[in-house]
Formats: sequence, structure tokens, C-alpha cells
Amino acid sequence: MVIADGILTPSMSVLSAVYGIKTKAGGLHENYAILITCLILVGLFALQHIGTQRVGFLFTPIILVWLLSISGVGIYNIIHWNPRVVSALSPYYVYKLFKLTGKDGWTSLGGIVLCITGAEAMFADLGHFSQLSIRIAFTTIIYPSLILAYMGEAAYLSKHKEDLQRSFYRAIPEVVFWPVFIIATLATVVASQAVISATFSIISQCRALNCFPRVKIIHTSNQVHGQIYIPEVNWMLMVFCLLVVIGFRDTDIIANAYGLTVIIVMFVTTCLMFLVIVMVWKRNLLAAFIFVSVFGSLELLYLSSCLAKVAKGGWIPLIFSLVVSSVMYIWHYGTLQKQSFESHNKTSLDMLLSLGPNVGINRVRGIGLIYTNVLSGIPPMFSHFVTNFPAFHQVLVFVTFQFLTTPRVSVNQRFIVRRVGPPEFRIYRCIIRLGYKDARKDSHAFETDLIETVRVFLQRESDDGDARDSVSQMPVNQHESNRLRDDASTRYENGSGAGPETRRKRVRFCGVGSSKELEDLENAREAGLAYMMGNTCVLARETSSFVKKFVINIVYGFLRRNCRSPSTALGIPHTSLIEVGMAYRV
Repeated sequence: MVIADGILTPSMSVLSAVYGIKTKAGGLHENYAILITCLILVGLFALQHIGTQRVGFLFTPIILVWLLSISGVGIYNIIHWNPRVVSALSPYYVYKLFKLTGKDGWTSLGGIVLCITGAEAMFADLGHFSQLSIRIAFTTIIYPSLILAYMGEAAYLSKHKEDLQRSFYRAIPEVVFWPVFIIATLATVVASQAVISATFSIISQCRALNCFPRVKIIHTSNQVHGQIYIPEVNWMLMVFCLLVVIGFRDTDIIANAYGLTVIIVMFVTTCLMFLVIVMVWKRNLLAAFIFVSVFGSLELLYLSSCLAKVAKGGWIPLIFSLVVSSVMYIWHYGTLQKQSFESHNKTSLDMLLSLGPNVGINRVRGIGLIYTNVLSGIPPMFSHFVTNFPAFHQVLVFVTFQFLTTPRVSVNQRFIVRRVGPPEFRIYRCIIRLGYKDARKDSHAFETDLIETVRVFLQRESDDGDARDSVSQMPVNQHESNRLRDDASTRYENGSGAGPETRRKRVRFCGVGSSKELEDLENAREAGLAYMMGNTCVLARETSSFVKKFVINIVYGFLRRNCRSPSTALGIPHTSLIEVGMAYRV
């Protein structure tokens, strides 16, 4: 629903602002208003790539002028048309409204909810702004300005009931109409910005949880993790916004969809707060129940009114959110099936050790970097490759990336190296820790850092025979450091089911021959480097149900073929890439 909000908010805000032109130019054709709206939307999404921080700096003066403008117009209308309107601040008039209107009053809640839309957008971007800044802005500037603007509009309507459809623009004094109209149009761009940024954040978090296909995530700030830009999502949002504006053209239909979207977001957030209060804040169950009962009952009242307008445009966000949720669920399900297959079919170290000269394995000059998500053991992709093509490089390094939530990881904390098997096999495992700003674009620099880290690891073995030093660099987390050092105390990964003789053989090689390994590493480096990665095809078993076959073979397969490839995401040069095709039957 938040993603749907990212489509409807720009469409509704910009279109309603541009329609204000008709107040002064009644003969303006509707197509021209639609064209102006589309141009503004294209400009809005074209600005996203420069980042929230820079865009916010550009828009801050606009929103301040806008708030001062509507509050000034509101004060003018209150004084000029009906000063007694200030008495409407009394809750008594809420009771009086429902007493006089009955069911019609309940129906009007679906329109009244539009008065609070936009408030949720401020709190949807806590990754971009602090809680204190949002509270200060809302209580000292935004809320008083909105109250004055609505009271002024009500004062104007009390004397001009015939201007109900365009009351906002008709209530603006003639002398300041065009300046306020320009500021209003620019302010709608600001209003759309927060929801677009929230959409980027939601998709980024879903991607981290394996609930969204791979997309290009660009971090636009060195200081704040949440400030991101996703090109593919940005342009898709723009296309959907244009389709909504051109397809419906009617602000009433879009408003119905917009109101339902926002109130559902608010209600779901309130329900999720129950879990936060109990499980995160560790408060008692009664406090959580009271919170949900008070706020949830109020939101349910608005939601019930908005649901009555599903047939009049409310179906738009429901259909869209259903499609997006299905895509997210299918991607998550397919990814879990793929990871489960890799975990259950990884090869033990003993099997790799048995693939020696006696079975015809040839070693090719050079260094092979094997990319895998498996942190221990041999990935099924590499076993599949060796089984069908009994040769691999003179030096092998299994590479696994771990992406952290810190901006950058220093070079001396980035690589963790340990040996796989005895020294004569020249096989290592390297875990690479990267911050979200550590974009690896220069493959040559990456190769140099990785090989240098392996060289330092071997040099330390040559200098002292302490087996506890098999981790080349101190990991970021001290607890993790102790665990990895304990795991690596024999200098080698222990394969599942390794017998005593195998373990004695590994210990016997400990600290021996490191000088020869250094020489072999340098010779392999001069011979060249190749990258190996799995190009898997995930398929459902023949005995699976029709639904599973449709989900895995068709939908998940389509998503995998059309999202960013892992090699592109990691910046691997195609001239040195070896992709191993393998079918996973899940």
C-alpha cells in the first residue's frame, strides 16, 4: 500500500494543483491540464537521482513559502468573511455534524480523510530525517498553518456555498492568486517527494529480506543509510503515475483510491504497533491493547467509509498492492527454495579432497574466484562443474560477500581468509565485508586487494606457526572474531564426516610450505584470474503440484530472467567470467 501511495500521491497532488488553472481560465481544455501535469511529474521523477538531501535543500524554501502563504490566506479569509468560524475548533461541532447528517455524515468521512493524507508521509521517512525534526516542524509550523488554511476556507464557504468544487482556489484573493498557484504547484512536488523516498526505502528493505527482485540501489548520502535512489523503481513509478493521470483524468476517482490507500496504511501501522509495544518496547499487553483500541477504532471508522468507495476508484490500490504482494511473496518463496537446495546439496570437504590426481583432476595455471553464498563446504555449483569438467585453477578462492549496514568498512577489516583443505591443495575461503557505500566498480583494484590479503595470510603462517591466526584481519564484531578464530583453530575448514586420519593429515601440514604457497600464488597471479559463478535454473520437481510449478517455473523464472544479474550487481568483468549452468529441482 505504501508503494501504491507512491503512485497516487504525485498523481493526485499535481493534478489537483494544475486543475486550479480552470478557476481563472475556464475555457482551458482538459487535455492541456493533463499535459502540464504529465510534464511536472516527469520533471519530479527526473530529479530523484540527485538524492533526497540535495532535493530537500532545493525544496525547503518552497514548502516554507507555501505554509506561510496558506496561513496568510487563511487569516485573511477568517477576518474578511466570517471571524466566528474559530468556534469550529470545539469538538461539539463534530457531534452536531453526525446528529444532523446521520449516514451522510459517515459517508463524508471518506472525503474528510483526505485532510489528513500527507501526515503519514512525514513519518514514513524516518530514515531520512530525525524524530525531533519531524515533531518540531509539525507542531510549530505545519499544524498551525493547516488549521488556519482550513478555517479560512470554511469562512469563505460560509458566504459562497456555490464555490464548493473549487473552494480552495476561489478563496485566494485575486491579487495573490497566481503567486499562490505557482507555489501550490511546486508544493505538490514536495508532497510527492516524501512518499517517493519512502517507496525507495520500503523496496530496499524488502530487497535485503529477499522479498524483492534484485534492483540497482544507489546510496546518495555518506552519512545516512536510508537516503537511496533506485532507478528501475523510479521510472516504473513515473510510468504508473502517468497512466493513472492520463487514464482516469478525474480527481474524484483518484481521491477515492488515494484516501483508501492512506487509511489502510495507517490502520495496518497501528496494528503492527501492537507488536512493537509488546515485543520491542517490552511494555505490558494492556498498554498495547489500549493503544490499538483507541487509535484503531478511529481509523476503522474512516476505513469503513472509504471501503464504500471501492467501486468508485478504491479498487486501484487494492489491485496494485495485491500484484506487488504476490511478486514479493513468490520471489521470497523461490529464493528460500534455492537456498535450501544449496544448503542440502553442498559437498563436504572430504569429497573435494578425494578429487585428487588419482581421479584425473587437472590443475590449470591461474587463480579462480568462486562466488558462492555457502559459508562452509563446497557449493553444489562447483561440484557440478568439476564432475563434468575435471579441472580447476592452480589456486582457488571461494568468495562470499556480506553486506553490512555501516557506510564503509575499512580495508584492514574487510577481508577474512581461512584455508580449505591442506596447503598442497591451494584452496582458500574469503569472506568480504562491505558497507553499503563500498561500491566495487574497479575489478582490478578488487583483485589486487583480495590477492594481497591471501598473500598476507600466507606470510603470517610462514612467520609464525600459531594456528589461531588463520583469520587474516580482525572482523568488525568481536564476538564474531572469537567464533571465527575458534572455528579456524586447525587452519582449515573441517568437512562433515572427516575421519581422524584426515584431521591428522591437516594438522601435519599446518605451518609447513607457506613459502612455496607464496611462490605458487605469485605465479598463478601472473598467469591470470577468472571468476566463476552459478547460472542456476530453479525448477519445480515433476511430482510438484500445478500451483508450485506455475509459481516456480513461470513467475519466479520470469523474475530471475528480468532482474539484475548477480555478475552485473557485483561488477564482475564479463571477459573473465565463467558461468556454470545448473538446474535446481526444488
